[in-house]
Amino acid sequence: MISNIITMNGYALYVWVSFGFTLFACTLLYYRTYKTLKKYEEDFALELKKLTAAKQAKVLKDSKIANQVLASYSKSI
Repeated sequence: MISNIITMNGYALYVWVSFGFTLFACTLLYYRTYKTLKKYEEDFALELKKLTAAKQAKVLKDSKIANQVLASYSKSI
């Protein structure tokens, strides 16, 4: 029973190679997206630090996303 599932009636090589390639591609895409997001968060935090205290407070008060980005950025430091 298990051997039939693993061999897949002779199509196992194609199926398992396709599964492995798909898993590899999805993992690579996730890693690159995560890395890009962290870069943008860092750039945003640096730009925010360049603002005056009053402008920083206004941006943080008006933007829910800015608070989430800074919270995420400060956790990763």
